[in-house]
Amino acid sequence: MELIDEQHYLALRAGATVLERDGYGDKVLRLTDGSFLKLFRRKRLISSAAWSPYAQRFADAAAALQARAIPCPQVICVYRIPAIGRDAVHYHPLPGTTLRQLVRDGLDADERGRLRSAFNHFVRRLHDLGIYFRSLHLGNVVLTPAGSLGLIDISDIRVHRRPLSRFWRVRNLRRLQGIDDEREWLDESIILGTDSGATRC
Repeated sequence: MELIDEQHYLALRAGATVLERDGYGDKVLRLTDGSFLKLFRRKRLISSAAWSPYAQRFADAAAALQARAIPCPQVICVYRIPAIGRDAVHYHPLPGTTLRQLVRDGLDADERGRLRSAFNHFVRRLHDLGIYFRSLHLGNVVLTPAGSLGLIDISDIRVHRRPLSRFWRVRNLRRLQGIDDEREWLDESIILGTDSGATRC
């Protein structure tokens, strides 16, 4: 993690477009060269973010995914910016379109069927690789120009040393099951198939 001052930060974000913000300020910026800067604040004084900063978690998750040939953002650098009380990760975004956006744009029945099958096999592959993604939903899965699926917004990924157990696989689906328009995308016969070879971590 690189420590930078306010002047460096302001120069880095000069001319940037704010893509996401909340009541505390900017969260995601698109810089003039097309790269992204994602800003993180520590939400509580006593928090795991004190010794495991969210920005570093993002970078570590990207490295773990790349080692497993899962498309994801490519990290350029991780910053600590004391002047604004933020940490940041600077990265090249993963090219493509989220599945959520593709659904909203409209898919015919054949396209939807193919993409739904690919999504379920992709989730099963993640679990087989020991990847637990708490933010699993269609807005965080991208169809790349090469036709493969990848992940974005990856700060809360955990990587287990072995394939996920059935308990963790089921638990990982809960968020998506709670989204009315997206739960129908799940095919548990694929994700939790008896031939998954899952072992308890």
